[in-house]
Amino acid sequence: MTDQVGFLNFAEAREIAKRRLPRGIFEYIDRGAEDERALAGNRAAFDRIKIKPYALRSGSNRSTTISLFGHEYCAPLVVTPTAFAGLVYFNGEVELAKAAAEFGIPFTAATEAITSIAAVARATSVPIWFQLYLWDKEEISFELMDKAWSSGVRTIVVTVDTPVLPNREFNVRNGFDVPLRFALRNVFDVAMHPRWALGVFGRYVVTEGVPTFANYPDQYRKNLLRRDRGDPLDFMPNLSWDHMGRIRDRWKGTMVIKGLLRQEDALEAKRVGADGIVVSNHGGRNLDSAIAPIDVLRGIVDCVGPAMTVLADSSVQRGSDVFKLLASGAKAVLLGRSMLYGTAAGGKAGAIAMMRILKEELARTMDMSGCQTIADVNQDMIAAS
Repeated sequence: MTDQVGFLNFAEAREIAKRRLPRGIFEYIDRGAEDERALAGNRAAFDRIKIKPYALRSGSNRSTTISLFGHEYCAPLVVTPTAFAGLVYFNGEVELAKAAAEFGIPFTAATEAITSIAAVARATSVPIWFQLYLWDKEEISFELMDKAWSSGVRTIVVTVDTPVLPNREFNVRNGFDVPLRFALRNVFDVAMHPRWALGVFGRYVVTEGVPTFANYPDQYRKNLLRRDRGDPLDFMPNLSWDHMGRIRDRWKGTMVIKGLLRQEDALEAKRVGADGIVVSNHGGRNLDSAIAPIDVLRGIVDCVGPAMTVLADSSVQRGSDVFKLLASGAKAVLLGRSMLYGTAAGGKAGAIAMMRILKEELARTMDMSGCQTIADVNQDMIAAS
């Protein structure tokens, strides 16, 4: 595996991505918001949790398989929606979706993607999930939901933790915004990454034209270099639970609400009929003083009860992190940065390698802790230090 993609863990894949990607794109993926306290807090929260292993309980029948929303998967892992996944590798969103399908875990396509939901769905052998940011023109969002349904999507993930754009000051410094801002610093940086400039961005320009937000309607779509924005289409400024209710009425499949950190909000999600929630602080990328998901996860799981499927994410780097979130009550764990780093390192092969690494790390942690199945990974297995 390492001969093909060159990494054995999250940190090594991150270093490869850092070398291969222009600084603006790498920092967009890698960094947090403002002073990055939430990003550091996520890591510190994982490190505070310790595992209490049983002895003499290992066996040959250990399994990481799970059932999620009526489907069987090889591991409690989900590829989370990420904007600009298509910029870490040519057709990166398709490569990552194919990797997830081949490996046997769900892939979630993003609203702000370079490749359209229809194109990603056509490229995969199994149904994908779709993430929705609700636009300020609600009917256009509903039309996009209908396109997703027509493409075979049956699970929608509504992201609700971005009522305003976060303060990511490093994006201002490095010029990574839409449209891209050109300055000597970032032009030189792209020139110093010819593999990306020619093999990713240049290849798009030659084959498809300058990349765009492919899920936006034509009159609102802009490519990454346009200055004349045209008709505006922004996120819903007054997003509310009434909007969630209307989405629930419209969407006939599985509905998941992503970005909750309070028990009250989890109960509201249950009230409007959501099938699942994601306990998440957006990977430390939005509110810089947000609490770490693992610190509130158990309380939320206990609050909503077994009828609600609770997922979790934010800053997972090792299979032991996955173990800790599962022990805290999550049914599965969403992965973002790790999937992008793996894809940047080797496309589909790199993504599969990262999935395999995290699954094997989780399995090893289970073996070392005396857990034969995911059901054995429970609250009794961990303690806060």
